[in-house]
Amino acid sequence: MSAENLADEQVIDDWLTYMEASRGRAVRTIETYRAALMRLKEFMAGKPLVDADAVELETFCGLWLHKQGVIAYSRKPYISAVKGFYAWLKSHGHVRGNAAKELLHPITGRPLPRTITLANAEKLMWAPDMGTFCGIRDAAILSLLIGCGLRVSGLTALNESDLQTIELECVTRLTIRVTEKGNRERRMPVPREAEALLRVYLGHEDLADVDRSFKGKGGRTDKVLFVSVRSTRLAAHEHVGEKRRLTRKAVHDIVQRHGKRIGIPIQELHPHAMRHLFGTELLEEDTSMLSIQELMGHADPKSTSIYTQLAMRKKMATMDRAAPLSKMKTPVSELLKRLPR
Repeated sequence: MSAENLADEQVIDDWLTYMEASRGRAVRTIETYRAALMRLKEFMAGKPLVDADAVELETFCGLWLHKQGVIAYSRKPYISAVKGFYAWLKSHGHVRGNAAKELLHPITGRPLPRTITLANAEKLMWAPDMGTFCGIRDAAILSLLIGCGLRVSGLTALNESDLQTIELECVTRLTIRVTEKGNRERRMPVPREAEALLRVYLGHEDLADVDRSFKGKGGRTDKVLFVSVRSTRLAAHEHVGEKRRLTRKAVHDIVQRHGKRIGIPIQELHPHAMRHLFGTELLEEDTSMLSIQELMGHADPKSTSIYTQLAMRKKMATMDRAAPLSKMKTPVSELLKRLPR
């Protein structure tokens, strides 16, 4: 069967499989490409994607997306997906010419990141109902977004094995192993406020009733860290293990639900706005650029194993002094004051 007779979905699936398996693209990138091509399919209104011409692709990537409210900077992933897809169709002999060959990325400046204010971040920390399991879970999630500057992908990927305690100057502290962009791993200290909320969450009786175990790396049993409490698609006996993992959309919904209820501006109600707050607060406390890069995962730390303990002690001091949670009153602040340091 020729590509001309294949369903659009099959051609898209074949290309995405190639991009993931052969080109090593991350799952999130694959999802972005799929969404872009499904928008192109919508634009083509029944005409097969393999029959698109250069004018149609230029209209889709320009005027049509603009009318849909997609700003110039945000059109770049769409253009990358379209160019990659049609280059693959040609290289595999599915089409005679590459209709996307002349597509150009819009020339734009990088937009300034939107950040949540420190005052609004403090209000958000108090928004969840600490008398409920979901409220405690949400507070723990917010504490990691604000206090560690995690990307949503890194937060939702956390498992219980990613939590590790270490001894620093006779004090036990918590660290987390974070896997984010490009599957890069880093270990970073957890602020004491976030650690306290995590321990309350992990010790909650409702969590003990949740089957969140799954086979992790090397066949070892692990547990999903942040769980969903219900599913509209799965029966109760199926809603276990990996299927209990909280999705990125669910985290976005948690942030927006609590934030809207207490009147925080919508433009600040995005998990990445908390990541930008984290970076901004570190910078304003004269934290070195190298430390910021390491804490935010912009580059892999180069320290060898002999320096790991020293590096972690420096990072821990930076977190205790400069991270957002150390500057605000949280539901566990008074408790922490009474605990030995």
